[in-house]
Amino acid sequence: MEFRVHDEDVDTAADAMKDWLLSLGIGGTGLAVVCCFTPFLPWFFGGLGLTSAIGIFYSDAVLLPTLAFFLLLTGYAIWRRRQIK
Repeated sequence: MEFRVHDEDVDTAADAMKDWLLSLGIGGTGLAVVCCFTPFLPWFFGGLGLTSAIGIFYSDAVLLPTLAFFLLLTGYAIWRRRQIK
């Protein structure tokens, strides 16, 4: 059995990866912004019964680097999309 990869398949896979990175970056940025600037995270953990985890995750030392990571990921995905076009 021989598998052949066509150029169209490679382009489609690259496009899917670009879209996936951009979607992950925008979604993660949105979630991090909501968690940083609203009391959503304590409500969420309280609803799940995980109030002891609020002290760990609801701190600037965790949320701001997470926000920065997703902003960088979004920027990288946009840059990569422009480079390929």
